[in-house]
Amino acid sequence: MDMKKIIIYSLFLFINVVAFNSCEKTSYDDSKITYYVTFDISGDKTMLVPVGTTFVDPGFKAFEGEKDVTSNVKTDGTVDSNSLGLYTITYSAVNADGYASSTKRIVIVYDPTVTNDIAGNYSIDVPKSNRLQLSNSKIIQYSDMKTLYGKGDFSSFVVTIAKIAPGMFTVSDLFGGYYSDGRGYGSSYEMIGYIALNPDNSLDLLSSQVSAWGDSLDGLENGIYDPATGVIKWSAYYGGAYSFNVVINKK
Repeated sequence: MDMKKIIIYSLFLFINVVAFNSCEKTSYDDSKITYYVTFDISGDKTMLVPVGTTFVDPGFKAFEGEKDVTSNVKTDGTVDSNSLGLYTITYSAVNADGYASSTKRIVIVYDPTVTNDIAGNYSIDVPKSNRLQLSNSKIIQYSDMKTLYGKGDFSSFVVTIAKIAPGMFTVSDLFGGYYSDGRGYGSSYEMIGYIALNPDNSLDLLSSQVSAWGDSLDGLENGIYDPATGVIKWSAYYGGAYSFNVVINKK
């Protein structure tokens, strides 16, 4: 047998040995199907409940494959239907192989007597908005931020307010664009919030979060809506250090 045939024959044997060994390894692999618990939520996953009424959970079913495991589900969260707010109920379970799964229901307790609607797009009243440093009373006017930082001037910045229930709204940035526009950090530095509009047109903070830092406001004070002018004002306290005093005008 000449050298060329020997090389080809050896290569043929090598490929077949590798293929044979690969098949042998694969044939001994164990495989198992695991079924995560799935949830069938009755009613709406976001429910509106008038304040002062009774909330009754419509219920749910849970399945692991085709097996009903509803009795194994853990439910966390309560709803105080006498207090305005957003409440979360979490349904969770662990399957036979130890894998967890969950789902949520959001319950919004609202005041049906509130008829004013503040939803819309708003511009920043730049001369009237500022950030106050609580430790030394130092004020940075929004109108000075372009000069100070060379970034946005708020001319194109918009605060969007959206209605989720009577008197209940989301706000796209309770900082009023201080970080996202005035400092040029971008939208992940906007303080998204949920607020309640009261019958006297005052505003209360329900919840808030800024995704970039993963925290929330300390509180919201002096929140007020003027139906005659469409102007909204608030003071958003943050980090134990600042008060963002924001004035916005309906566009």
